[in-house]
Amino acid sequence: MKYLILSAWLLVVMCEQWLEWLNLRHQRRQSVFVPPAFTKNFDAETVRQTLAYETDKKRLALVAQGFMAMLFAGFMFGGGISRYDGWTGSVTDSFILRGSLFFIGLTNAWLLLDLPFSWWRNFRIEARYGFNTMTMRLWLTDALKGMALSLLLYGLLAGGCLCLVQSRPDTWWLWVWSFVTLFGLLLMVIAPYLIEPLFFSFAPVQNPALEPRIRQLAEQAGMRAGRIFQVDASRRSRHGNAYFTGLGRQKRIILFDTLLAQMDDDQVLAVLAHEIGHWKHRHITRRLLGGALVSLGGLFLAWLLIRWGGLPALLGLEKASFPAQVVILSLLAGIASFFLAPVGSALSRRQEWQADRFACQLTGRPADLAEALVKLARENLAALHPHPLYVRLRFSHPPIVERVAALQKLARASAENRSTAKESVHD
Repeated sequence: MKYLILSAWLLVVMCEQWLEWLNLRHQRRQSVFVPPAFTKNFDAETVRQTLAYETDKKRLALVAQGFMAMLFAGFMFGGGISRYDGWTGSVTDSFILRGSLFFIGLTNAWLLLDLPFSWWRNFRIEARYGFNTMTMRLWLTDALKGMALSLLLYGLLAGGCLCLVQSRPDTWWLWVWSFVTLFGLLLMVIAPYLIEPLFFSFAPVQNPALEPRIRQLAEQAGMRAGRIFQVDASRRSRHGNAYFTGLGRQKRIILFDTLLAQMDDDQVLAVLAHEIGHWKHRHITRRLLGGALVSLGGLFLAWLLIRWGGLPALLGLEKASFPAQVVILSLLAGIASFFLAPVGSALSRRQEWQADRFACQLTGRPADLAEALVKLARENLAALHPHPLYVRLRFSHPPIVERVAALQKLARASAENRSTAKESVHD
């Protein structure tokens, strides 16, 4: 059974690598074709840079994935998990402390192993194409803050879950699910106030004419906008973004200063209208509920499999502690998720289309969102021609060329309707 699981896992890893290679080759072949809507922003040099940027990113991702896969294979199938499990058991006999040490140690080891790739990504690739604005000091500070936060949050989460497992052995799956769900919701509430300020500085929007228009747009959609902030994202990167935080009807609206510098007010409003569309269609709520249901089913299945007692034997182990069995389950879940992920991606793309249509209805100006997307593609050197199979299996958003084409079609239809209405008035 051990070698069957190893074969299935290797097949998944190879499929992931093949998909990346297939997508990159497809982009190289299609890069000479620039859709008419993009010709004003994508000249020959921009196309060359886009392809080079995508190639460099994917090559690094493939190297990182291959390196991590080798380490993971050695850990899971080469006896590493057994030795690590034995070491944590020699440190303490406490079920909770041993489990917490097991999970926190693995998490921080993974973060440390990723640091060289993160450095190369920021100071070689992102810097080469003019995106990185971080200093080495800021990068190190962020890394240390991230590790400290992971130590604190994973310690609280692991300790709480293990305490429930120990105290409720017959129903721990339900208690752990409740705790993890509430913990996640609590993080969503406190993150804008306690976590995000550790990395970014928030200030009122500097453009005095923009904030009233944002509030008017939100009120038009039935959303009560809370505070509206401009964040100093330019200290780290030139990539632009905007997002909402908070739960319930009141939202905090966050605008990257890079986004404000790249777009005019109408285009910023169009991007926000898209985000409001997600709220209006309750996409975030549905994702949270869907994720909660999946985690509930997953925890119940984990409870059954751990009670079964055969998990260690699947990897050729005589015995394994509770946290080691959880890691074995995560291996099996990773294999299964490769085949289930396309379903989630398809649902996400459908929601993106809905948000686009709502943004057009809310603003009445589909062309603004189309122009904003083209600008985002230009400023971020986004690939215009992903492989269709790669899109189906990996993309959470529709390809940007398709989105812009659909928005332009709506813009033409809207212009024709206005023209028809004017002719009717004159008649």
